Amino acid sequence: MLFISPTAYGQRTQKPPLHGKHWMAITGKPLAATAGAQLFQDGGNAVDAACAMLAATCTMWDVLSWGGETQALIYHPGLKKVIAINALGVAPTGATVSFFKEKGYDFPPEYGPLAALTPGTPGGLCHMLAEYGTKSLAEVLAPAMEMAKGYPIDAQTANSIERGKDRIKEWPYSKKVFLVHEGAEREAPEAGEIFVQEDLYQTLSKLVEAERKALAAGKDRKAAIMAASDRFYKGDIAEEFVRGSKEQGGLITKEDLANWKPIEEEPLHINYKGIDVYKLQQWTQGPAMLQALQILKNFDLQKMGYNSASYIHTVYQSMNLAFADRDFYYGDPYFGPPSPIESLLSSEYGKKRAVEIDPMKNNPFTGPGDPYSVNGKTNPYLEMINKRAAIYPPVQEKKGDFVPKHDVTGTPMGDGTPLVQNFASVDRDYMDRLWRGTTTVEAADAQGWVVSITPSGGWLPACIAGNTGIGMSQRIQSFVLDSLINPFNVVAPGRRPRVTLTPSLALKQGKPYLSFAVQGGDTQDQNLLQYFLNVAEFGMTAQQASEAANFNSNQLWLSLGGTKTEDRKPRAGSILLDHKTPKETLEALRDMGYSIQLGDRTSGPINAIYFDQKHGTLWGGSSNNGEDYGIGW
Repeated sequence: MLFISPTAYGQRTQKPPLHGKHWMAITGKPLAATAGAQLFQDGGNAVDAACAMLAATCTMWDVLSWGGETQALIYHPGLKKVIAINALGVAPTGATVSFFKEKGYDFPPEYGPLAALTPGTPGGLCHMLAEYGTKSLAEVLAPAMEMAKGYPIDAQTANSIERGKDRIKEWPYSKKVFLVHEGAEREAPEAGEIFVQEDLYQTLSKLVEAERKALAAGKDRKAAIMAASDRFYKGDIAEEFVRGSKEQGGLITKEDLANWKPIEEEPLHINYKGIDVYKLQQWTQGPAMLQALQILKNFDLQKMGYNSASYIHTVYQSMNLAFADRDFYYGDPYFGPPSPIESLLSSEYGKKRAVEIDPMKNNPFTGPGDPYSVNGKTNPYLEMINKRAAIYPPVQEKKGDFVPKHDVTGTPMGDGTPLVQNFASVDRDYMDRLWRGTTTVEAADAQGWVVSITPSGGWLPACIAGNTGIGMSQRIQSFVLDSLINPFNVVAPGRRPRVTLTPSLALKQGKPYLSFAVQGGDTQDQNLLQYFLNVAEFGMTAQQASEAANFNSNQLWLSLGGTKTEDRKPRAGSILLDHKTPKETLEALRDMGYSIQLGDRTSGPINAIYFDQKHGTLWGGSSNNGEDYGIGW
């Protein structure tokens, strides 16, 4: 039984699909989408528009700030290739296993100055704009700077500030910016109130000033933009950032900032039934979706039927196998040991993992596989994997329990409304950690440029570094302190953590086919996998797929939140399903050993652009869940 008629192109959706001939701009806030539209209207390309939307979402605190990290995939129409941008910060000097363990942590902290990596977004934005945009930094930052001078704050952000005010009061610079009615019953701004960020405005003005001075000195456009980046990482902005961080107990040094640079790299990709799907490298969780697709190639999903019990079971098991490998083998490729990523993504390994799926029941003990064996090599980690399974068994959920409906929104607590209410077997804090949000940026133009970004970091309640107005990243929590959990992702100075952030691009017949991304922590590649299958296998439009019912597995190690091992461990058989799931499907899954929870939102907001190769037009999809918004022309 289907929830919608997925092959019916005229199927009504709660939000209308977007159509465009010239360009498409979609992101997490309506005002930020407008910023992208402004750049397009001024003659900019998709990279210019994406950078403007990125700057605006950071300024509006759309569950990220300027001190966070940026991950991007860009399709270059001239080169006819996908380019990957790694603008993730690194662990600072002094961020060692012993440092955090001496403070009593099983995982690094999730809040405050000790949770911060070096900022990546300013450098990432400047690099993308300099290399692939057409506009000046001043033009791209103009909407964000106007917002910093004062914009009418939305209820979602204002309420996040109010909910987090007790923690915000621990950090003097955050209190100065956010608690504009200190001492009143409501200390945060009210919805619609003009929210002013003078320190951030001054910081952005310094970047524009550096660009202007470089141009006046005869530098070209690219060099001038990078002069602004240098001022952030090596100049007076860096000095104040480091001073403010250290004053509040942070570890970041001037050398950490000066030595950091974004990396332009080759993306990873696989071919799924004639569609080339691209993801960032294994410093993200993105390859897990590619692994799942390699497994699912071995099944007839259309014959199973969309969201049938057999379909849900097969996709769930495939995700668990891929995430088990993610949890053990993924980490910073620039900071050893070398990961067996090529073997993990091979068709041969996908077939091997597919054979492990029992069609009749859930495997509660899914663990890392042996990718080395597909090349006839001995896995050097087998002993470690066996020891890991004994020391860290999954949490065994109560099987078979489900209720007709729970009040669930697809919005994490960090984004606005509480995610879970009244769950019997999945607690509210756990689900927030699983879904913890960010934002996404999607842009495309008639010239063929396509951009997919999943930026994050510095979400509310954020610790602001001195008088910069910049909230520091909290991404250090995605490291592990025990190599048994993941030997490729142990915290160390200069290393990047393995993050959840995962933009996506797909090409068909060598041309852009789909650009898509979603917020939501460890659920991102679960929801993006299902989104892709909805379009590629079941013929849904970009908007239909954005609104379609998804399901989420909790049988994985959490990447965010909680500083104790029990906060992060996999929950065997735990699954979140749409509350409209037919009773017979629920009963079949219960008999397979699943612990079922139901909700009316089962996916974070998905934003996407579909490229109609037949008509030469753009279709935009923006989820009916959250504040995400798109504009096309």
